Amino acid sequence: MAHDIVFFLAPDDESAAATRRQGPGPAFESVTCRFIEPDSAIAEWDMYFEEPAAELPPIEQLLAWPWPEWVTAPLNDGVEVFALPPRLIRAVLADATSVELEELADRWTARLRSADGDEMTDDDLLAVLQAVSRLAASAVTTGSGLYSWSF
Repeated sequence: MAHDIVFFLAPDDESAAATRRQGPGPAFESVTCRFIEPDSAIAEWDMYFEEPAAELPPIEQLLAWPWPEWVTAPLNDGVEVFALPPRLIRAVLADATSVELEELADRWTARLRSADGDEMTDDDLLAVLQAVSRLAASAVTTGSGLYSWSF
């Protein structure tokens, strides 16, 4: 099942965990998109930058990839808060080139389309990645973390 998701900056895991009940809100710099599974998106991005390739790897490779860590324990209410891996934030997304972001957006679109068909997000995935990349650069500059909140 897909989620509404907010990628946001927070000073630390404790601050990110505090968003669990009502979401990040306007107090946190963020970007919002809809109908995306946050954990698989983060794993897809991490896999792309670790093993760059324009072609879509098999789903088994994605499922075997290390997934992001929970910031709060999962409950049955549908809310998820994940921390993006520091290597993905600092070494990759913050320094991603426009060509890398375009290639990743194409690959990510292909993954979503293969899983969700016509039900995939209407968001411009390249614009989402560009916004997340700007957040990652800000995280590096401010020493913050980059998180996802979804419902």
